[in-house]
Amino acid sequence: MLLTILLVVLGFVCLIFGANWLVDGASALAKKYKVSDLAIGLTIVAFGTSAPELVVNIIGSLNGYSDIVFGNVIGSNNFNLFIILGISGIILPITVQSSTAWKEIPISFLVTGLILLFVNDFLFMGQGSLVRFEGAVLLLLFLLFLLYVFKQMKHDIVGQATLNNKSIIKILILVVVGLSGLIVGGQLVVINSVQIANHLGVSEKIIGLTIVAAGTSLPELVTSVIAAVKKNSDIAIGNVIGSNIFNILLILAISGVINPIAYNTKFNTDLFILLGGTAFLFISMLTGKRKKLDRWEAAILFIFYLSYTIFLITKEL
Repeated sequence: MLLTILLVVLGFVCLIFGANWLVDGASALAKKYKVSDLAIGLTIVAFGTSAPELVVNIIGSLNGYSDIVFGNVIGSNNFNLFIILGISGIILPITVQSSTAWKEIPISFLVTGLILLFVNDFLFMGQGSLVRFEGAVLLLLFLLFLLYVFKQMKHDIVGQATLNNKSIIKILILVVVGLSGLIVGGQLVVINSVQIANHLGVSEKIIGLTIVAAGTSLPELVTSVIAAVKKNSDIAIGNVIGSNIFNILLILAISGVINPIAYNTKFNTDLFILLGGTAFLFISMLTGKRKKLDRWEAAILFIFYLSYTIFLITKEL
């Protein structure tokens, strides 16, 4: 038991150092090539922090664990939006670029709505599924999203940014080691937390609702919080919005292409919450200080989802 607790602590250490190195490496990469932090956050950082979800979903899809496949993506996206942005915004109000306010947030909303339609067979009648054709459509949309980001990079080329003296090899080592730290740290925390929960006699269902859903989002959490502390709003929000888009258009798509996934309509509530939270984020761009997630708005996101999670756990106990 003591060894398991120590491994959890080691996991958090890996997450913190990994996130620090990833944010530093990603920022250095952006400065070196005069690419915006937002573009790096939407691509390299988002993909890296979504790696745990990808691994979990490929294994889940190959083994036919449909609830794990959908629960992991939907749960992680809600955790990213409500908890991670909530905590990051409470630490430091997040200033959002125009492209994020008017393009990336609406893209996240639309792809969530598309999934809701796909899995409910467009008519909301009975149990649906995500079939290979729908997975292929999502993958095509993912490629179009990447094309959009790369085009955005050309428009967002930073002027005479602060010169970065780090060599490309050192920067890539920082990014790769940082990502590795996040993945290894996330695995250590999830696996050993599950063992502790089992030892304490907590049911697997409760573990799934809390540790597994939140566990695969730990890299996003630590990365965005570190980015917020370092006053790098673009990486903080780019990581969250980018990860949510990646989770649906890439991870869920790959899962559906590997194996058609049966859908349990109990997840509809969580999808509607995700849609509502994304709409709230968009509306918050128009209220208070424009294009900024103020502390009170971030607090609403955090408190709402924390209350919802406590409600779910209480209902299951």
